[in-house]
Amino acid sequence: MAQSNAAQAVQNIFRTPELKEKILFTLLCLVIYRIGAHVTAPGVDPQALTDFFKQQSGGGGLLGLYDLFTGGQLSRATVFALGIMPYISSSIFAQIGAAVLPQLEKMNKDEEGRKKINQWTRYGTVVLAWVQAWGFALFTSSLQGVVANPGFGFQVQMSFFLTAGAVFVMWLGEQITERGLGNGASLMIFFSIVERIWPGILQTFRFVSQGAVGPFNLLVLAIIMAGVVMSVVAITMAARKVPIQIPQRTMARGRMREASRSFIPLRINSAGVMPIVFAQSVIVVPGAIAQFLGGPRLREFADLFNPGTALYYVLSAGLILFFTYFYTSIIFNPVDIAENLKKQGGFIPGVKPGAKTAEYIDEIVTKVTLPGAVFLTVIALLPIWLSRLINVPFSFGGTSLLIVVGVALDTLQQMQQHLLLRKYDGFMKKGRIKFRGRQTTGGF
Repeated sequence: MAQSNAAQAVQNIFRTPELKEKILFTLLCLVIYRIGAHVTAPGVDPQALTDFFKQQSGGGGLLGLYDLFTGGQLSRATVFALGIMPYISSSIFAQIGAAVLPQLEKMNKDEEGRKKINQWTRYGTVVLAWVQAWGFALFTSSLQGVVANPGFGFQVQMSFFLTAGAVFVMWLGEQITERGLGNGASLMIFFSIVERIWPGILQTFRFVSQGAVGPFNLLVLAIIMAGVVMSVVAITMAARKVPIQIPQRTMARGRMREASRSFIPLRINSAGVMPIVFAQSVIVVPGAIAQFLGGPRLREFADLFNPGTALYYVLSAGLILFFTYFYTSIIFNPVDIAENLKKQGGFIPGVKPGAKTAEYIDEIVTKVTLPGAVFLTVIALLPIWLSRLINVPFSFGGTSLLIVVGVALDTLQQMQQHLLLRKYDGFMKKGRIKFRGRQTTGGF
């Protein structure tokens, strides 16, 4: 029955011209993106650079994290090596600025103001891309056997190609967002990660055939992976439902009547994967400084922050908890929600409109964010625990899994909305993707 519903939903996609065009346009942009991901920038030996990345703790650290989001393009020095990350970084800076600076916050509420902020975000992308491209050019020039003719000319050439590639990727992402299906930046990261799944599966079977991983360990790993996938899906969709009521005016006599109850979904994991990204970026700073400055004492100090040490566990947990609350406070504003609800004449049953409503929502967000932060901490540290407990010679990427599940669910939800607008059944039961959570008026 479920298979027939899914097959019917797929058929309905091709019966909806607008949705079909959006999907085909999105796929075309992603194909162009992946083609550019295999065009190496001139002057670099990609094999030598890939071997260097493999030697650096299995591709860990800041460069390894960046390489994950670009689908291995950074380690191959392609023209799209920077990927969509400069644009995402610039967008994050714009979000933080709008949360901190009152002028930007005011502009963000106006249509023309948002257009200006978006334009500044593009300019910021170009600047960040050039800085990152120049740094990557200096980095590759310092490696033995990676660059044939290192020097100022190579650095300018590499910076030009990588910056131009990042700007083109930004343009592709915006085209997907405007004319395609889903968020362009998220989909690019999604396909960059998914592309590496099959090589990982083949590597797993290779480890089994070579005896590096025993059948029992492989079974345990499979069970853990299945449990992690189910828990990620559950936490991604989980939300605390805050019931609201919005009175509506009848068309006949102008009387007020109570509308059907709705709710505000307060997600347990509103921050997504960003707290893990921020935390790992901070932790790898001592190692990066020691690598560039050298010195035995600096290297000994940097070794304290290597994955598996007690300090690494403590700092990772503390930073993820901190950045979860920090990023949630940036992207989620209870005051704005309370004001918008008040303008519509809506209210939360048992709570006064205005400031009391904002305090009530903020209290619930604070409570539901804690289990989400703990879950992110477990997901981030799980690969290290697995590699040490069951002797797995590779890392199971909880970070990449969070991104894949989150993007897949968001894209599926958009497809659902297009199908339901045409009165078609969607992929899920009753044509809806439901949030998990309780719809009560009491405490958490």
